[in-house]
Formats: sequence, structure tokens, C-alpha cells
Amino acid sequence: MIRSIETDYRRCLLFNAGLMPYIDGLLWQRSLLQERIHNPSLDDILILLEHPPVYTWGQGSNPEFLKDLDQSKFDVHRVERGGEVTYHCPGQVVGYPILNLHYYRKDLHWYLRQLEEVLIRVLAVYGLTGDRLPGFTGVWLEGRKVAAIGIKVSRWITMHGFAFNVCPDMTGFQQIIPCGIADKPVASLAEWIPGITCQEVRVNIAQCFAEVFNVELVESMGD
Repeated sequence: MIRSIETDYRRCLLFNAGLMPYIDGLLWQRSLLQERIHNPSLDDILILLEHPPVYTWGQGSNPEFLKDLDQSKFDVHRVERGGEVTYHCPGQVVGYPILNLHYYRKDLHWYLRQLEEVLIRVLAVYGLTGDRLPGFTGVWLEGRKVAAIGIKVSRWITMHGFAFNVCPDMTGFQQIIPCGIADKPVASLAEWIPGITCQEVRVNIAQCFAEVFNVELVESMGD
């Protein structure tokens, strides 16, 4: 259990899921979102998991960024988040915060910057300096993108979230222009820290998330 020093912090349930098909994670998020729309007093949730190889399009994604996805052996899903096409696979920690922003700040730009801050702090744990780039969403390391962010908010309750490249097989990115950014390459944390694992990074993500959002994270086994 990860607890804050103070006892009046908002409670947030932490689900450390394993490898989960993308559609299962999507339906889970939608269910949690609807529950909280109907009952805003429910606890917030942070889901950390990995997905089998899959491509996802955000709302309004430009087909020019998809390259030869018709020939892809992986599933492709168009979903309700913002942002362009991205790729998920094992070795990438995906975080889905289901937060009621009425309890934080009703400001989507603030929320995006907070998600970036979580991952910048995770990099700092390893002595690495994560950067933001003006006009873009996500986190860069030495000019290479290591984390993508895309969200959906309904009645100020969030879903979707971030994808942090820890130690994935990066070849799947070759079939797309990730996030629609052609001139800025993607990278994984393993290129700076060989042998790093998603398991250890998950711990740091959870701790940094608790700090940035000022919550008490309580590990949960159910769904």
C-alpha cells in the first residue's frame, strides 16, 4: 500500500494489471467512467498494465500517419481519446487514470501537464532529465519521445492516459508516424538503462503519481 503522509488526501485505487488485450482494457475503462458519472463519490482509480501489440487511432486521426496498417498483423482500434495514432506492446507501461477532476482542477491543460510531470519525475529517479516540447504533448528524453499521452474526459471524469516506453520491441513503431510527429524519433528507457523492467518502473510511476496528484494510492486486487 502506498500512503501519503497526511490522512486527508483523496483516495485512489491502484490496479496493477498484467498483459491485457486492448479492447478489454478499453471496456473496463468505459465501465469505470460510467459508474463515476452516475456516482461521483466513488474512489478514483489508476490502472497500470501492458497490452499485446496493437495500434490505436485517436479522434480525428490523420490517415496519412498510418502508413501500411492495412497490411498489419496487429489489431487496429479507433477510440475516443485525443491525439494521433500510437502503438502499444509488451514492455510499455500503459497508465489509465480514472479521475474526477472536480476534486482536482477542471482544466484539461493542467491535467495533461500533470501526467507529463509524473513521467518526468520517474525519469528523474534514474538520473535522467525528461523534457516537454512546446506545442506537443508527451515526454522527451534527449530529443526522443519516450512517453505518449492521450485522454478523454466526460463530465470532468478522465479515461485513457499515458504510454511509457520502458523496454518494448520498437519495430512496431515503424508502420506509423507516432503521434503524427515525423521529425522526432521515439525511444525506450532501456536504451539508457539496459535491463530495466516494467515491474520496477511501475513502482516508481505509482509513487510519482501519488506525489503529483496528492493522493493516497491503495493497491486493489479486484476489478
